[in-house]
Amino acid sequence: MTTTSARITAVDTYDVRFPTSRELDGSDAMNPDPDYSAAYVVLRTDAADGLEGHGFTFTIGRGNDIQVAAINALRPHVVGRLVADLCADPGMLSRDLIGDSQLRWLGPEKGVMHMAIGAVVNAVWDLAAKCAGQPLWRLLAHAEPEWLVSQVDFRYIADALTPEEALRLLREGRTGLAEREAVLLERGYPGYTTSPGWLGYSDEKLTRLAKQAVADGFTQIKLKVGADLADDVRRMRTARAAVGEEIRIAIDANQRWNVDEAVEWTNALAEFDPYWIEEPTSPDDILGHAAVRRGVHPAKVATGEHVQNRVVFKQLLQAGAIDILQIDAARVGGVNENLAILLLAAKFGVPVCPHAGGVGLCELVQHLSMFDYLALSGTTEDRVIEFVDHLHEHFTAPVVIRDGHYTAPMASGFSATMYPESLAEYRYPDGAFWAADLAGQEELA
Repeated sequence: MTTTSARITAVDTYDVRFPTSRELDGSDAMNPDPDYSAAYVVLRTDAADGLEGHGFTFTIGRGNDIQVAAINALRPHVVGRLVADLCADPGMLSRDLIGDSQLRWLGPEKGVMHMAIGAVVNAVWDLAAKCAGQPLWRLLAHAEPEWLVSQVDFRYIADALTPEEALRLLREGRTGLAEREAVLLERGYPGYTTSPGWLGYSDEKLTRLAKQAVADGFTQIKLKVGADLADDVRRMRTARAAVGEEIRIAIDANQRWNVDEAVEWTNALAEFDPYWIEEPTSPDDILGHAAVRRGVHPAKVATGEHVQNRVVFKQLLQAGAIDILQIDAARVGGVNENLAILLLAAKFGVPVCPHAGGVGLCELVQHLSMFDYLALSGTTEDRVIEFVDHLHEHFTAPVVIRDGHYTAPMASGFSATMYPESLAEYRYPDGAFWAADLAGQEELA
């Protein structure tokens, strides 16, 4: 099979779940018992080199099977496509998937179907980067600006960002790329860690992990808040005592509050100098975020991990509702839509600090931030990628943190490939771990 004639022969899906709820890893005020999960997809090909495209979207347990079913619904659009065509123009598939008129009715461009599209589109980008023999961040950073603009869907956002403006931003962003790439390869991209701050952790564990974060070179940590104010005051005091005055502490309410509550609660924690309040209210409430921002200054307002698409991001920026924009590699329609969101953020001059953690989100989003630094924003000032030390061992090219920075990945692809052994063990409900676990529960019953 020649390179030009190779096709996608199968779209294989996996319901992969990890029992993180048992140690309260990932616990917060709205999600007290998450089992970190991935609706995982592999694009098989008949290419002689055997390359495959890997992608996924993140869930927290129940409903992961629904997400897998949504990916399966896209299979007819993908099987049989020429690999060369997909790699040359991932936006073509993105437009076709989003444009399926009957599936589109389930959104449009939001929710389970949109996340499924993101998983498949990300798998195509993984395949494209592997075919090019490059990590995705480098493929994007060195791509021609005109081609990158062709990958963006400007429908619904052209009133805020035109293709001509996007092209200008990308052309200007390339200035100094080589020098920044040398810095990236030497130093990495700054990160912050949420690992100390899960709501279910004891104060002793919080203190130990917060001190460890500082020792590891992080200059920012994040705490979950929003369940009980007295507990949050105590935990913030504990965290501040552990890290000192110079380390930034961000707080994250995970959509717990009404607008007035968000202002009152955040201000009640002001003595501990919170750097930002994340997801203070509904991710769909643009005007609510704007009101919170006015009410909690000088604390910053951050959101984005549950923002559904580029259109909501556009409005958050137009309304001056956020200080920090948080992209998620898997929530929206994949790399193509995240390119649109990064361009919007650059147009409005708002720093991007991605959401990560979960299953593989750190692995994915590092590529997008590194592209942004190299070829768009040109800076890491007030920009950090979230880091959570969970489940990296299941990936063939896991993130590497050095002195609080993400080391630039050098393996070709999107860093999305999980070990086959992990898929076999944690596939739900018939993987080795879950089959034994469910059998044990039946015996106890």
